[in-house]
Amino acid sequence: MGDLDNHLRLFEKFKADAQKKDLFEGTRVEAYFLAAYHLIEACAAKNRIHINKHQKVRSSLEENEYIFKEETEKVWRAFQTIENQLRPRFSYGFSWTKQDLDDVIENFQTIETICKGVLGK
Repeated sequence: MGDLDNHLRLFEKFKADAQKKDLFEGTRVEAYFLAAYHLIEACAAKNRIHINKHQKVRSSLEENEYIFKEETEKVWRAFQTIENQLRPRFSYGFSWTKQDLDDVIENFQTIETICKGVLGK
């Protein structure tokens, strides 16, 4: 259970930073991304699966569909939307808008809701 507990602690810490509105939006997006990753990892760890890299989220979840069952695609799509479509706008320039931040939060909340269901929280 050590991995599960560690991932949950990291999730809580990154989520707390993500919600600090006085931080730079790029920092907040990175924190939402990491919070989502650790929450997904917590669900995997509960099932004795270790993803180990954010680039492996989709393939690991598809190989282990029993973790999220019918919500599997929804989880990896929301994660990839943050990772590949939204996060780069904040990390590599100033091409983002307020809507982009709202979209990060919406995708994060989708992941959080599904994961909390899996974790029984």
